[in-house]
Amino acid sequence: MSSDLALRLVPDELWELAEPLIPDFTPRRQGGGTAAVADRAVFTAIVYVLTSRCAWRHLPAEFGVSVPTAHRRFTAWTRAGLWPRLHRTVLDELGARGQVDRASVIVDAVAVRAKKGHADRPQSSRGSKLHVLSDAAGLPLVVAVSAANVHDSQALKPLLMASPAIRSRRGPRRRRPVKVRADKAYHSAEHQAWLRRRGIVPRIARPGIESGERLGRHRRMIERTPAWLLGYRRLTIRYERHGHLFNAFSFLAAAITCYKKLAEQPT
Repeated sequence: MSSDLALRLVPDELWELAEPLIPDFTPRRQGGGTAAVADRAVFTAIVYVLTSRCAWRHLPAEFGVSVPTAHRRFTAWTRAGLWPRLHRTVLDELGARGQVDRASVIVDAVAVRAKKGHADRPQSSRGSKLHVLSDAAGLPLVVAVSAANVHDSQALKPLLMASPAIRSRRGPRRRRPVKVRADKAYHSAEHQAWLRRRGIVPRIARPGIESGERLGRHRRMIERTPAWLLGYRRLTIRYERHGHLFNAFSFLAAAITCYKKLAEQPT
């Protein structure tokens, strides 16, 4: 693998954020075996799978990582919660620079079809939904995965309750937004009351009265957020039989999406 490709996939600045979060390598109890593969090489191989939609078994040998090692480390890092922590770390860096706009957040969802051949798992064979909570500029703050038959509105409360307390340039960490914007799929009297009890102003289109287009530029912001995430080709089709592994890829995609915004800003 060329060093140029490796640096495009995982720039030094991204690795500086990720490296302290990587769990320690645990050697096999029976001893022996080959030397541990460098964490950065494995991390880069995982990012390649995410961006290219490459099947694990087709991982190029140039990465210097065997297929079993790459998949085993991905699974172990997923169990250790690496990907949400990386996403939160990047958000904190953005927040410290004043680059997270919590004045309003926007909620939406996008359907993801499943790879054929998952008929032994009825839920996954119907595909999944990727739910997103973004800031006012479209940066993904929370991502979540559900079965395809879950109504969009059922994700509103969980997404808001999972909203992270992000560092700010001045003052304490912020978790609660001022406003929530969403299309009419999320409208209900219960949601309106629930948001107001928490001091959050609902800006949700009303069925039969307002269309999603009334959200204006905010509608365009949330529509581009799923587009950014689905730009990571592994998310366009659900290949993983286990939902937590597909969710892991969605968190990694969100982390890299936010990192790209971070890389645009001077330190």
